[in-house]
Amino acid sequence: MQSGHHNGHRRVLDADYSKMSLNERLAFLVEGRKNPVFTTSLGIEDQVLTAALSVAAPRVRIVTLETGRLFEETMALIEQTQERYGITIERFRPDEALLADYAAQHGMNGFYESVAARHACCGVRKLEPLARALSGADLWITGLRRGQSATRSSADFIEYDAERQLVKANPLADWSIEDIKSHVAGHAIPINPLHARGYPSIGCEPCTRAIKPGEDERAGRWWWENDEQRECGLHVAQEGEQPSVQASAVNG
Repeated sequence: MQSGHHNGHRRVLDADYSKMSLNERLAFLVEGRKNPVFTTSLGIEDQVLTAALSVAAPRVRIVTLETGRLFEETMALIEQTQERYGITIERFRPDEALLADYAAQHGMNGFYESVAARHACCGVRKLEPLARALSGADLWITGLRRGQSATRSSADFIEYDAERQLVKANPLADWSIEDIKSHVAGHAIPINPLHARGYPSIGCEPCTRAIKPGEDERAGRWWWENDEQRECGLHVAQEGEQPSVQASAVNG
């Protein structure tokens, strides 16, 4: 499939999605899917999607990566969200043997010492559990937005994750943080109280700080690293041509 055809069709899809409400986007995305999975970090975007999925596509599995180093506020929000929407958020935890191996090699907080050690920690606490969470999935729904950081500024509504060989949907790709906050206020959606304390992006407690004025939304993640492209590896674009993702493929 020629990349030009794929890019042209993707633009058509973008135009179609921009006309849809969030609930319409979600209903369209999951139509015909056997095992759609939404991964939530309990951040403000993910809370918007959780609330919408509970109405528009309640059969979507909602999963979270319980890394073992999350903020207490995040853990409490899992319980609050389940109760509010009458749902179950599946929790995927790190493999204990892999954690022990990491600690033996790097120490429990070795991620501060080098980028390689930090990536290794993310691998054990996030990537390996994510692989289990997405096992058998035929659609991966995320809360990525273009406005979150420079690395996400080109996020499409529909992408193909080549490493996981999985269609990935970002139904909030074109939403601004103002759109998100307005929606949260209008629907009384429960969110992490850390957002009000300067934490727009919330991950593991040792690796997250509040941001400073003028910083992008994800500047508080792994703040001790200098690389502006830093990510944990969950949402890193792969090199190479993406296969065409037509409407029929998205829905079947």
